[in-house]
Amino acid sequence: MTDHRIASRDEWLAARKQLLTEEKEFTRARDALSARRRELPWVKIEKDYRFRGPEGEASFADLFGKHRQLIVQHFMFAPEWEKPCKSCSFWADGFNGIGAHLAQRDTRLVAVARAPLAKLDARAKKMGWTFPWYSSEGSDFNYDFDVSFRPEDSSRGPVEYNYEKRDTKMTDLPGISTFVRDGGDIYHTYSCFARGLDMMNPAYQYLDLTALGRQEDDLPFAMAWVKLRDEYAA
Repeated sequence: MTDHRIASRDEWLAARKQLLTEEKEFTRARDALSARRRELPWVKIEKDYRFRGPEGEASFADLFGKHRQLIVQHFMFAPEWEKPCKSCSFWADGFNGIGAHLAQRDTRLVAVARAPLAKLDARAKKMGWTFPWYSSEGSDFNYDFDVSFRPEDSSRGPVEYNYEKRDTKMTDLPGISTFVRDGGDIYHTYSCFARGLDMMNPAYQYLDLTALGRQEDDLPFAMAWVKLRDEYAA
């Protein structure tokens, strides 16, 4: 049995109210941080990136659809892999259904991976994913946004990821980037990586509310328990 403090209802309520005070402080701090995020300067996109997607060959502007803002989930799925990253798939399982809500705020969410479109389409069908997914195969897009690394880059030493140099044997790592369109110009406004992606995972946010939490402390690494959704034992 778990060794945990047991309290009366009144004792629990007092502790809960104290925690609520801290939660409200955190919410206000998060709102202030989000405001500073929106105040970041923009960087104009100068390169003509090309993709393959539902409509065939697509320009970067095409990824926006009719919307002014674009959110790109940098999805780990290299051309030579037979399966996508299980952790990226853990995030992607929360994408279905939010597109209509984002559209009401003039925003579109898409996933971009280096694998060819046929692999992406087959995996989306298998998993029941309906969000837009684009292949950047043959493009510099993933490399320019520091989520993919060529062998010659890694062989020269640490690569740039999450705004610092790090050693990695991975060809692809996760991230999220946001863009805004102003007339005919596109600007990069924000990117986050690694633990910066946590708050976009609804399953983690729900687990964080529970008594046992994520239950990852004794694992060899975070998300060691995660599998592709269709590979869990029944």
